[in-house]
Amino acid sequence: MSDFRRLPNLAALRAFEAAARHQNFSRASEEIHVTHGAISHQVRSLEEELGVQLFSRHGKRIAITADGEQFAETIRSALQSIAAAADLLKSRNKQKRLSVTALPSFAARWLSPRLGRFIEAYPDLEVSLESSNNLIDFSRESVDIGIRFGSGYYPGLDSEHMLDDTYYPVASPRFNDGKLPRTPKELVQANLLRCDQEPWEPWFRAAGLDTPEPTGGLVFQDASMLVRAAVEGHGIALGRHSIVQTDLKTGDLVRVSDISVPCPNSYYLVYRPNSLQKPQVKAFRSWLLDELAKAGLT
Repeated sequence: MSDFRRLPNLAALRAFEAAARHQNFSRASEEIHVTHGAISHQVRSLEEELGVQLFSRHGKRIAITADGEQFAETIRSALQSIAAAADLLKSRNKQKRLSVTALPSFAARWLSPRLGRFIEAYPDLEVSLESSNNLIDFSRESVDIGIRFGSGYYPGLDSEHMLDDTYYPVASPRFNDGKLPRTPKELVQANLLRCDQEPWEPWFRAAGLDTPEPTGGLVFQDASMLVRAAVEGHGIALGRHSIVQTDLKTGDLVRVSDISVPCPNSYYLVYRPNSLQKPQVKAFRSWLLDELAKAGLT
């Protein structure tokens, strides 16, 4: 039987493995949420305990030694085995729970109205939906799968392109007593609702207008609030197709122009590596892609 009392400090092993992988103490400190000084101290303590130099140091630069690289590979393999065993235990104990995160606009305007169909298909599954504009730490928050709107680059997560989107102006048919603008020039004279980081200017250019970005007035932080304001008749919104299509079908909103522009970002499904091995995550992914196809978005 192994004498585990002879093991080096486990925190020091983790710090060393991260430093070896990044070849940088600062990036290692960011990954495991300790200070740069703590990483340096733990690595030096490990070197003293082993009696081996794991890194050569040249001023602020470090380079892993041959002994250090060999030791790091062994530690990495052991940590991966521990992580896999932990994930397996978590999945066994959470087979009946699914945690989903999505940005508020997509969650409120598209996902939530359809989520009941998924729950009906899997009545024994507890589904937790969290909506947030912040990037959730999947490992810390125990999130299974997420829907993000961006470039598709999310370090540490598998990213799967879900759908592209377009912008076009929408308004309530009751806006301005039903007297909606008929041309882009008329449209820019109306009350234009604005959303943070989703400017009107690209649409102005597509419409052939040399009009600057509107200033002043209320700026919404979330697209779902922007759409709600448009439905209530407060102005014209530059709506994202995926989150206004339901309101267009019900007649709560109408398109004010046939001109549309592509969104610079896209929707992505994101999840930790191996998450699709969980039946509930695999089922949700399949259901979601099927719903997107039914809605004509893929």
